[in-house]
Amino acid sequence: MGKRNLLGVVGLGRMGGPLAQRLTQAKFPLLVWDTAASCRKPFENKSNIRIATPGAMARQCSVLFFVVPSSQEIADCLKGKDGVFQHARKGLVICDLTTSDPAQTRRNARRAARRGIHYLDAGMSGGPAGILAGKLALMVGGDAKVLSRIRRYLVSFAENIFHLGPLGSGHAMKLIHNMVLHTIFLATCEGARLADRMGMRVADMIDVFNVSTAYSYASRHRFPNNILNGSWNAQARIYNPWKDVGLAVRLARGCGADVEFGERTFAFLEKAVARGMVEQDYSLLYRDFEKIRKTKRNQPK
Repeated sequence: MGKRNLLGVVGLGRMGGPLAQRLTQAKFPLLVWDTAASCRKPFENKSNIRIATPGAMARQCSVLFFVVPSSQEIADCLKGKDGVFQHARKGLVICDLTTSDPAQTRRNARRAARRGIHYLDAGMSGGPAGILAGKLALMVGGDAKVLSRIRRYLVSFAENIFHLGPLGSGHAMKLIHNMVLHTIFLATCEGARLADRMGMRVADMIDVFNVSTAYSYASRHRFPNNILNGSWNAQARIYNPWKDVGLAVRLARGCGADVEFGERTFAFLEKAVARGMVEQDYSLLYRDFEKIRKTKRNQPK
């Protein structure tokens, strides 16, 4: 593998695994890493792919894609004698694909900049299927010139790439996106509960929504594929919206913005967490909707 076009993917979970697959399909030589051996295993003994730690990647790659849960995991990979900072080649670009607090993103980026490492934050929308189809939407913050340098890699998995401004803008937009997404889902759940109480079929409500102006991702995908078919398998933990909407609400509070509906969505998710559902499947928010409503929130510490 030559160094010039060598890419690295750190994090091979629900989104990182498909990203690595898609980059390989695009014929980019790849280094991959995950702390979990089970996530690394599918990429072992594959042509054009090697397993390597983040520090080893930093010596060889032109771009590192981080697809990990949060900024903290990135910070852990950056520091230490075996970390990225200690071994980074000149001109390395870090593309941060997490959903994170923009302030933490900027903190990591400042530390990287002191070592001559370029940093972009890029929120994703479209899920694993979007990555594999090359249809992902990316919300990018950072230097437009750096984005231009790596765009040819991004277009292999993203159809819509939005440059939104300075560092942190991409992650801020992703938090806004997710706050609205989950608020719409809970509003759809509330409507479905009302339809059911009035003796109507929820499936009929979803059919109506999908050919009218109330359609959404919740009506087009979540209800038909994860709820009404009885699978209860959204392949996402309740932890995810709880974390993301919480970050969005705190972001709004920090700049004095009123996000009343976002606050209500977060309050509902807090109740789900208080019921011990934080690790349960996202679709169960609908199944247990009335029970969650009646739950008392944990008091802030």
